[in-house]
Amino acid sequence: MARSAAKRVRRFGRTVAGVVLGGAGLVAGGAAAVVAAEKLLVARMRGRQDPEIGEGFGTLRGTPCTVVTDDGVPLHVEVDGPEDAPVTIVFCHGYALDQDCWHYQRRDLTGIGRRVFYDQRSHGRSRRGRPADSTIDQLGADLHRIIEATVPPGGPIVLFGHSMGGMSILALAQQHPELFRGRVRAVALIATSGRLNQVTLGLPAFLGRAVDAAAEPVMRTLAWQPAIVDQGRRVGAELSFLTSRMLGFGAGEVSPALVDHLDEMIRRTPTDVLTEFWPALSDHDKQEAYAVLRDVPTLVVCGDRDRMTPIEHSEHIAAALPDADFVRVPDAGHMVMMERPAVVNEALRTLLARAGVRETPPAPSAGGGTPPTIDAASP
Repeated sequence: MARSAAKRVRRFGRTVAGVVLGGAGLVAGGAAAVVAAEKLLVARMRGRQDPEIGEGFGTLRGTPCTVVTDDGVPLHVEVDGPEDAPVTIVFCHGYALDQDCWHYQRRDLTGIGRRVFYDQRSHGRSRRGRPADSTIDQLGADLHRIIEATVPPGGPIVLFGHSMGGMSILALAQQHPELFRGRVRAVALIATSGRLNQVTLGLPAFLGRAVDAAAEPVMRTLAWQPAIVDQGRRVGAELSFLTSRMLGFGAGEVSPALVDHLDEMIRRTPTDVLTEFWPALSDHDKQEAYAVLRDVPTLVVCGDRDRMTPIEHSEHIAAALPDADFVRVPDAGHMVMMERPAVVNEALRTLLARAGVRETPPAPSAGGGTPPTIDAASP
């Protein structure tokens, strides 16, 4: 009986993980047709008044450049603000996203210094890396290259990281603790984790464990035919929209335009990139980096409805960093900086003030032109 029950739990886990992780890719194989109920639900959501309909997600751009990593991968980077700004803020995005997830921070935090936005390797406009290099340690090394290439020598740095971007910052802290003894003036860790050994997706514990156990084989299955899965992701628009709404955001009303923005970023990330990075997330453990951050002004932010990196992970970071500011955002989900931008931006301003960074009126950006290529080995 126990063996039979365990088998049923594993089978249930594979089903849930397949829907959540495979998303609309299941449509391509005929396993999950887009039913009328999904279309009706999405139509009702889209039929509500949407204050964000004309927000222009994905249209904010900076001066582009290319930073070449230590293993030769060109990363797409955009810079806002003057070169002689007193501080450079580097924004590190998360898994399956790109730099456009920082839309509200890019729009509203224009007077905080020089701002650097970049797409992680294999994400957004950056080039693909080798599958074997799809690791958190490599993302930390990439971040170091970004700093070398875009921050004036010896200049002060502030690091903002969301989800996998926060993990990249922790990897950097392990690899280059000397940066955090003076140059790194402040760190924000948003909806992230020091050790992500299980993703429960907000399910009860035993179901969450089943999903987590099933995730790796599901990812291997998706990796067999990524082109077919990608085609299915494009076809299954309603299922994809609902999955993005469920996993990205918390309770309450969420702008359909905002959900579309998140969904488009996720859909632009190829399935094989999702499968390549999944083991790095499930094996992630950078808790030793907390010691490096203890003397650095740090902000920890998380929504209490986060299904991807549950708030317990942020609570663990805050407990290890007793001097950190901890902001719990009620009813918000994983994309808390998109869902509650006013709350997150105010917390970021408070962090910068704590680190001695004064907000000033924004200077005109010198955007446009042909993107230069920067080999960070010789900035």
